[in-house]
Amino acid sequence: MTPSRLSGPSTLPALLAHRAAVDPGRTALICGPRTLTFGAWHARAEALAAGLHSRGLRPGARVVLRYGSGDWIEYAVAYCGVLRAGCVAVPLSDRQAPAAVAHLLADSGATALLHTADSPPPPGAMAGAAGVAWTGTAEETEERGAPVPAAPDPGSLAQILYTSGTTGTPKGVTATHTNLVHGCTLDERRRPLRHSTHFLHAFPVGTNAGQTMLVNALDTAATGVAAPQFTPGRFARLIEEYAVGSVFLVPAMAIELLGSAAARRYAADSVRLVGSTAAALPQPVAVGLAEAFPRAQIVNYYTSTEAAPAQITLLFDPERPHSPGRPASLRDLRITAADGTPLPPGEPGEVWLRTPTSPRTYLGDPGAGAGVFQGRWVRMGDLGRLDDDGFLHLLDRERDVIKSGAYKVSTLQVENALHAHPEVRDVAAFGIPHPVLGSVVAAVVVPRGELTVPALRTFLLDRLAAHELPHQLLFRPCLPRNEGGKILKRELRLLLDDEALR
Repeated sequence: MTPSRLSGPSTLPALLAHRAAVDPGRTALICGPRTLTFGAWHARAEALAAGLHSRGLRPGARVVLRYGSGDWIEYAVAYCGVLRAGCVAVPLSDRQAPAAVAHLLADSGATALLHTADSPPPPGAMAGAAGVAWTGTAEETEERGAPVPAAPDPGSLAQILYTSGTTGTPKGVTATHTNLVHGCTLDERRRPLRHSTHFLHAFPVGTNAGQTMLVNALDTAATGVAAPQFTPGRFARLIEEYAVGSVFLVPAMAIELLGSAAARRYAADSVRLVGSTAAALPQPVAVGLAEAFPRAQIVNYYTSTEAAPAQITLLFDPERPHSPGRPASLRDLRITAADGTPLPPGEPGEVWLRTPTSPRTYLGDPGAGAGVFQGRWVRMGDLGRLDDDGFLHLLDRERDVIKSGAYKVSTLQVENALHAHPEVRDVAAFGIPHPVLGSVVAAVVVPRGELTVPALRTFLLDRLAAHELPHQLLFRPCLPRNEGGKILKRELRLLLDDEALR
């Protein structure tokens, strides 16, 4: 084996070229009825890079990729083609509102936009996109046989991915080629997910979880299956159809999957790994997954758009349900006081992860990341602690902690208590103003069946302290979530305001 193979690929397009050379006919990705082999993926990405170059795009040019969850084949080609041309990929879901698209186009400084043939960008979004010289599909941009640009510099900018925007305007997070390809291998014997012939996800384009799945399709031993849309029954059917060994989901999907009678009709004994990401997995839901997939290891992947590829793999232990798991390694995780002083086990504090490669940054305003990025350490925005056995306990998002009188209340603890009720399907807890205490707890609950507010309050009396009990409880048929599955608590606060006015 040559030293270059031992050191890994320099970029994701280089990894794609390697896999196409080794096994061009191997299927890399499946989405609905369409499939993509490594050979076809590489050939189309090269042709797209040539087409972008002939249209005047040079290294560093920003190209927005607007695709839907049913377009993973075209998106994969577009993404690798843009990177191969040395341009900067800006992933974007086609379900974003025109105003959000317009903001992203202007903020990223995009000069081009790629999309599917049946999903052009909305005119309202393009009206303010003066810097975008042209839009088109990957297929019509490809030029086979045309000169391909030189390989991109591994240290150059490769991607701008926008945060979820659950608390405000989405921020662009930049990543270099070196950052994106970290951990990937050219050694066929060392490919991850070797226990699986297929892995399955239903993550949307434009999310950090979705980008991780794209890298999985390039790097792992398993063929990627992207569900065009998530419904529990269809998702479970895909598990059975492809004898899926690795399943990746977000907590909202896990909740729906466990509550679906249709999903229980399909065999799931092939599953060896169930990975959850994007948000904290409620304790009762994690236990439910362990029961539904008895042959699988339940894993919480702890990361963020800012921290990637830093990631802590938390192996869930049903015997320790109050923790999302014990990190495989504590080397790149620390709990600190507000001044940055590392804290011993048992002490709660801020959670930080250390990235093993070139760190990411915020686009445009270096000062915006002063409290988030410190060298290779990234502040996660969570409060947590490590116990004496090395298990991580996430206490809450810093911004979600409710200061009620002399107490601090964890919304995660309140949500876990509510999830423990068999008739609660989904829940969100958050703080609302109080004239004396400053803030108190409110919760919006999605009931599974017959459930009353008095019965739920009675259930909580043995599980929560007095200051943790919700002052307001509201039942609703569903919770507002963004495409990445994160609950939009600001919309729930507005919902309670509307209720108070009635």
